[in-house]
Amino acid sequence: MKSALANDALVLVDKPAGVTSFDVVRRVSRAVGTRRVGHAGTLDPFATGLLVILSGRATRLIRFVPGEPKVYDATIAFGTATDTDDLTGETVRTAPLPTAEQVVAGIATLTGTIEQMPPAYSAKKIGGQRAYAIARRGATPALAAATVRVFGWEVMEHSSTHLRARISCAGGTYIRALARDLGAHAGSAAHLAALRRIRSGPFDVETADAWADVEQGRVRSRPALDALVNWEHVLLSTEDVARIRRGMVVAAVGTSTQA
Repeated sequence: MKSALANDALVLVDKPAGVTSFDVVRRVSRAVGTRRVGHAGTLDPFATGLLVILSGRATRLIRFVPGEPKVYDATIAFGTATDTDDLTGETVRTAPLPTAEQVVAGIATLTGTIEQMPPAYSAKKIGGQRAYAIARRGATPALAAATVRVFGWEVMEHSSTHLRARISCAGGTYIRALARDLGAHAGSAAHLAALRRIRSGPFDVETADAWADVEQGRVRSRPALDALVNWEHVLLSTEDVARIRRGMVVAAVGTSTQA
């Protein structure tokens, strides 16, 4: 008989472009045999890369899962701004291409702790409505700037029209907004042309399940405890487990280990 604990798992998936994060969650749900599935950070449909997913009772751990730094490979196109700040939107402005010096200066401005205006087409809530729903009606969402942290940019390729960079940042940072703002700081216009998440905290896309396998129901269900990297934990006795299930307090003593 299959143990109920088999549904309490950590699953890493390499999401392809054109697939929503919800599509991935739904496929993993079928594969592990439980409807209780959640992710520790979504990706836009056009983006690819790592999704960290927890299932069963392990979904309770999502708020404790280490998710920083988040590392992305981003391609930024210069000369054109879009209403969504990415390749899926309509062009709203064109501008001369920036110089290499302007791009370098713009990157410096967008490194460290910065104030960032979320994209109009984002999932931010305004008066109970999503910003993207307001924007799709032709209205301008009343968004407020947020403080975000950008740890660094590693430029991998730079031409007159595009920049390809590896960006390391804290959660809550919009890479689309970084692309938009880099264009503005460089005296030009820009949008995000491609995005791939390669890392989220201690988890790497290189160890994730391929989408083709996930579609066939083949996922590697890792122990739920693997989600709590570097968290100290205590192994409880059977009696203490029973007490906790009844809402009772037990002493944090016993064998202490690292997840």
